[in-house]
Amino acid sequence: MIVIVLRDMAFTSRGDALALPRVHCPDHPDAILVEDYRAGDMICPECGLVVGDRVIDVGSEWRTFSNEKALKDPSRVGDAQNPLLNGGDLTTMISKGTGAASFDECGKPKYQNRRTKSSSDRAMLNAFEEIRTMADRIHLPAIIIDRTNNLFKQVYEQKSLKGHAHDAIATACLYIACRQEGVPRTFKEICAVSPISKKKIGRCFKLILKMLDISLDLINPGDLMPRFCSNLGLPKPVRMAANFIARKAVELDLVPGRSPISVAAAAIYMASQASAQKKTQKEIGDIAGVADVTIRQLYRLIYPRAAELFPPDFKFDTPIVKLPQL
Repeated sequence: MIVIVLRDMAFTSRGDALALPRVHCPDHPDAILVEDYRAGDMICPECGLVVGDRVIDVGSEWRTFSNEKALKDPSRVGDAQNPLLNGGDLTTMISKGTGAASFDECGKPKYQNRRTKSSSDRAMLNAFEEIRTMADRIHLPAIIIDRTNNLFKQVYEQKSLKGHAHDAIATACLYIACRQEGVPRTFKEICAVSPISKKKIGRCFKLILKMLDISLDLINPGDLMPRFCSNLGLPKPVRMAANFIARKAVELDLVPGRSPISVAAAAIYMASQASAQKKTQKEIGDIAGVADVTIRQLYRLIYPRAAELFPPDFKFDTPIVKLPQL
């Protein structure tokens, strides 16, 4: 869209009101306007008046230097090449012939439409599309998609997981990429956006870790706390208190061997019950993907030491002695 600010305009055609207007300076109509390419302005050289702004540059998208070869064509045609594909994502298409010379004496076409893309590239393209679809469903950034594509390419080229569905491998690679990039998602969240069963994804996950010799850091309850509290609509003080409770519970060894997701859910429940924004076990369980009974079990483990778990500056709406005793 071109937005031009003018004081005056004159039509170049002879009485044709539909012709394009000629931009000129109202005080110096015969002056040749100068275009400022950096700012996109049309400036009158006589008085410096800006008679047009946000002008679109219709020139080339490249620069030509004196030491470059004259035969080099800098024009770009088509989409950018994909470095993960062996053929550079290039294809050759031959259109269907219509004349008599396009068919042989038997009536068969002489020129068949052929693609230079190999079967492996087509398989990886389908997997990349599935990865992008799953990542978009749970709002993952582009860096996660790129790492997942690289992981899938490594697994596919080693051919060690033959017999496993490509969708299961792609889902497992997506979960690994989230862990590696510090954007943790629960296993249930990843499985929820995939058409493959949780059992098959878990099997591929273990095989990929062993095959590529990948070691993943353990998930910390604090990594999941901001997203869970944000989805629950809890304010920052409650989130900070829940994070403090989860960290102290782990330090005091109150929840040995428990899942960090369950620990985070129990800490959020305790912090919310002590604040004005109280959340039920079902509300927290639906967001965290944890059963209500699991939250109650962990809450019973940390409740006897509740006085040691809350941060010193936390403002209680419900005192500790009146917290639910499940």
